[in-house]
Amino acid sequence: MLILALESSAKPASAAVCLDGRLLGQYFQNSSLTHSRTLLAMTESLLANLDIKITDIDLTAVSRGPGSFTGVRIGVSAAKGIAWGLGKPICGVSTLEAMAYQIPESGIILCPVMDARREQVYNAMFEWINGCPERLCADRAIALDELAAEIKNLSKPCLLLGDGADMAYTYLSQIDIPCRLAPPLQRYQTAYGVAMAAIHCAPTSAITLEPGYLRPSQAERMLGKNYS
Repeated sequence: MLILALESSAKPASAAVCLDGRLLGQYFQNSSLTHSRTLLAMTESLLANLDIKITDIDLTAVSRGPGSFTGVRIGVSAAKGIAWGLGKPICGVSTLEAMAYQIPESGIILCPVMDARREQVYNAMFEWINGCPERLCADRAIALDELAAEIKNLSKPCLLLGDGADMAYTYLSQIDIPCRLAPPLQRYQTAYGVAMAAIHCAPTSAITLEPGYLRPSQAERMLGKNYS
């Protein structure tokens, strides 16, 4: 199966093509440029350099959140447009779960962390068992002090990854809770992780896929205040 995967849930953006679980190519950019400018341009260039036509794609995959509201919307909209135009299925996967697929290492707890602002992070925890990352908790928005208390009680080493990993590592180090940072090339969200997660995901149609934000946007919160 030929998968085109897109990731734009945080500052980095990437596009990847995988064939039967093997990475054929990936373009990654962490320049803070708007994803509406970079994501489709990377996708088009990647397909051209791989000599793959868009019509050859069997499945489109995308990180559906959590993450930046704007970034997630851009990625999901782009992926839905591609899948709709092709008349082929799509997979929307958890951004946090996709990151867990990037580090197939047993004996540790994988702890993806994304900056959610408002003194919170988006987080979930995973452990590789029998060749796949097993989810230990649901995706959530959690305060750093609450996450620190959970990590302190883990019975296995904790590996931090994601765009919030550096922030979490600094916080945990200041209160003497041991943890490790994932290597830089594996630390950030990537379309490759999205593709790997999609292999284990039930596909759906483009019309039914929706972003998964975990909490309302600022505009929605303000609207709620106006009507309360």
